[in-house]
Amino acid sequence: MKYNVEVMPPAVDFINALSPKMRAKVLRAIELLKEFGFRLGEPHSKTLTGTDGLKELRVKVGTDICRIFYFHYRSTLYVATSGYIKKEMKTDHGEIQKAQKLRKIFIEEMLQ
Repeated sequence: MKYNVEVMPPAVDFINALSPKMRAKVLRAIELLKEFGFRLGEPHSKTLTGTDGLKELRVKVGTDICRIFYFHYRSTLYVATSGYIKKEMKTDHGEIQKAQKLRKIFIEEMLQ
């Protein structure tokens, strides 16, 4: 089964600003999400606890690590909200809050 992935503008801007190598790996991770959907697990994807279903695509190039936040919407749609370059061991709480706000905006627009 193929899944659809919609990339919100903040995630597009983030991906476009990445180095060519990192961008290629992020786009590959998105292709994996399209192919495997909910079956995509670690090391490519991880559910963030305490976020009501928010997940992260996990991409690493050398020592550089980036995360793309996404969520599942309806049957076959995944929505990438935003991303960031990870510099600390823990996932940045501010970035999680940003992704949750973007998810809320997306869902509200879909319900109108």
